[in-house]
Amino acid sequence: MDENMTAVILRVLERAPQWLRHDLESKDTSARRRAEETLAAMIADALANQTGTCSQG
Repeated sequence: MDENMTAVILRVLERAPQWLRHDLESKDTSARRRAEETLAAMIADALANQTGTCSQG
């Protein structure tokens, strides 16, 4: 992973909404899985567009 990719991922993590952070810590498997999938999609979108923000807000 290069420095640019790392920077993009870090920007996504910094901008992750509170509900997502909360659900990543959840003991509820379905809530945690939904949050993981959402975060993965946000990171993939940011990497595809080389930004640190999700295009869908």
